[in-house]
Amino acid sequence: MRIINHIPAAFPWIVLSASCLALYHPPIFTWFSGNWITLGLGGIMLGMGLTLRLEDFRRVTQTPKWVMTGLFLQFTVMPFLGWFLGKAFDLPPFFAVGLILVSSCPGGTASNVIVFLSRSNLALSVSMTAISTMAAIVMTPLLTSSLSGNEIDVDALGLFYSTLKVVLVPVVLGIFLNAKLPRYTQKIQFYSPSVAVILITLIVASIIAQGKEIILGSGVSLILSIMTLHLAGFILGYFLSKILLKNEAVSKTISVEVGMQNSGLGVVLAKENFVNPAVAVPAAISSLVHSLYGSIFVALFGIKVDGFSSEKEDKSY
Repeated sequence: MRIINHIPAAFPWIVLSASCLALYHPPIFTWFSGNWITLGLGGIMLGMGLTLRLEDFRRVTQTPKWVMTGLFLQFTVMPFLGWFLGKAFDLPPFFAVGLILVSSCPGGTASNVIVFLSRSNLALSVSMTAISTMAAIVMTPLLTSSLSGNEIDVDALGLFYSTLKVVLVPVVLGIFLNAKLPRYTQKIQFYSPSVAVILITLIVASIIAQGKEIILGSGVSLILSIMTLHLAGFILGYFLSKILLKNEAVSKTISVEVGMQNSGLGVVLAKENFVNPAVAVPAAISSLVHSLYGSIFVALFGIKVDGFSSEKEDKSY
């Protein structure tokens, strides 16, 4: 049980190890492809839904300025950075669109873990993740198609339906089950963060394994652009929210939510809506990069925790 407790905290190192293994010997992970990737993300989103209650959405009405500021920064700072860095690093069109796609995705469940471990505002993080995930049904396809220009054809309607399928259905199902069968879902909730780590690791490692030649062939500029994207996301998310809200815990939380994306969603949307498999590569690398940055964030601001219990979690929400 104690090992399961610590899997989420070890997320960056698990993903890093699996990614290196995928580059060294791709067949270890290439079997996890096609529908497995879609089902894997569905499992992650269902797990997120199982941890949510309608109360998490009602919290928005208590401090709407905090949530709306975070949501605004999420869907402006990151998409613009993704577009700008694609141009600045002169990325090939398929990488540039993939970078825009992942930068237009909402925050993921990994951000909730990082917020918790860094003594930030966990309730705000959960609310922001929930709201941005729902907003992504419209915002992710809209931003991706708008910012991609004529780089490659972007099926905005296809992106919309894919996002609807892999986000709305499992999340709403999870919320429904949590409301109707709380005794059972509470037992599942204990395992869901660890299962999410395993599934996202398989998704990331699979995409990296399948794109090994592409990554090794032109990966330096791509990796640098993704590292810059997330670093700038963390920094701008913190300082802009600090200027606007003047609240340290809230600024740290928004920094994490802006800097960390739902890269798994980016992978699935890329796989389902683009012919070129390279479009999914930026999202796969993104998961590794923002997780490593998240671990640094925890090292700077966090405290020692046992599993998911912390005596110093921010309670200001």
